[in-house]
Amino acid sequence: MACEDLIVCPLHRVPERIKECCQLINSEWKRSETARIRSLECSSDNLPTSLILLKNGIVVGHCKLSRIPTINDACFVESVVIAKLCRGFGLGKYLMKKTEEYCRTFLKLNTIYLSTRGQENFYAKLGYENCEPVSIYGSCTKTNSTSTHNNSSSPSIKLNFTNCPPPPPMPLNNSPNILPNDKTFMKKHLNEN
Repeated sequence: MACEDLIVCPLHRVPERIKECCQLINSEWKRSETARIRSLECSSDNLPTSLILLKNGIVVGHCKLSRIPTINDACFVESVVIAKLCRGFGLGKYLMKKTEEYCRTFLKLNTIYLSTRGQENFYAKLGYENCEPVSIYGSCTKTNSTSTHNNSSSPSIKLNFTNCPPPPPMPLNNSPNILPNDKTFMKKHLNEN
């Protein structure tokens, strides 16, 4: 497949492609169109970011990158999908390489994390290695602020805690890479390319 026919770009820069992208993702993982479109509309330069793969002007691939609250110089590949009729031609590899390039050059990130169920060999061939699970669902933070209220000169302390989800379940087979739902977590250091 000729690379000159392929373009990878952030979805938020071509918002007219959101519905087409929604259909592609929903062909793999069913979800309400309204919910999916709202999620895709959140794509931005600052994460989350949806990257789309266009072949001859048609959306044939999608990759969603999300922030990892506890790791500032990394992101999490939340999903990757290639249109069923386009699989087996190296488009997944191409999309991942362009995603890594985008993360390294535009987002200035050092590491990409992902989880997979059954595609470990594909990602290993791209240089990903097994790692401990990471969570993209929040972190505990404490903010101290000093302020005066109603002519009072004594400072007040305001504690703000974000919603802290429970830690992921412990593996059943003593392997740090396999959770009970058989997801394998993997990572790649981008400066090692």
